[in-house]
Amino acid sequence: MTEAFDPRALAARLHGLHQAGRQEETGTFTLPADLHQAMEAQNFLTAADGVSSNAWKVTVSPQGLAVAAPLHPYAEAVSGADIAWYPGLKFETEIAVRLGRDLPIRAGTPYSRAEVVEAISTVHLGAELLVSAVRESGGVSFLLFVADRLGNSGYVLGPKIDKSAVDTAGGTPLKVTHAGRIIYDGPAQHPKGDVLTWLVDYANDGLRPEASLKAGALITTGTLSGAIELAEPGAIDILFGNVRLSFSVSKI
Repeated sequence: MTEAFDPRALAARLHGLHQAGRQEETGTFTLPADLHQAMEAQNFLTAADGVSSNAWKVTVSPQGLAVAAPLHPYAEAVSGADIAWYPGLKFETEIAVRLGRDLPIRAGTPYSRAEVVEAISTVHLGAELLVSAVRESGGVSFLLFVADRLGNSGYVLGPKIDKSAVDTAGGTPLKVTHAGRIIYDGPAQHPKGDVLTWLVDYANDGLRPEASLKAGALITTGTLSGAIELAEPGAIDILFGNVRLSFSVSKI
């Protein structure tokens, strides 16, 4: 008999694994059957993690479903950010946008990219840290990965950059050093080419929460550097064009 899915129990287990800095294989979990169950578990995990930021990541599932998860812990590098390091921690350079007005769910004509751009008030350089409690991340069960807040384990918001970066980020020179070693040196490249692809998809998802994409929300848009594993703690320095973001990852 298949074990009944309990979103609270899954959230509690994911939370405990994160607290212990441990990972378990997908096969050891009772899996959510659909996106609704996955989001139920994510909401319980968000509460257990004490997430209070209005900062989000968006992406699309292998089946083309737009999904989101809160970013936590969230820090702004102007105050000297320090994010916890765990074995398996990965790093991504990203562009983040803050909404200046709501993008409410609407029926009929979908939001165009231009409309989404008009809703953006500021654009920032940012960095996402990722480590999932699931050993395979989303490789076996993307729904389990959704429940685990899409693997997010921290976000550092850097300085404002010109709003035109949402159009010109691809190809911008990007150099990243970690613990004194260069870990990326080349052109910025988004998996979809356009940094706003996933945000536009999410804006047009009629099943997203009513409270999503409100003015003031910060949304990160996907990696420009790939996901790079950080084998040890240390200082990170990102140079995107002529804009710099520096912070540290430290062992607790």
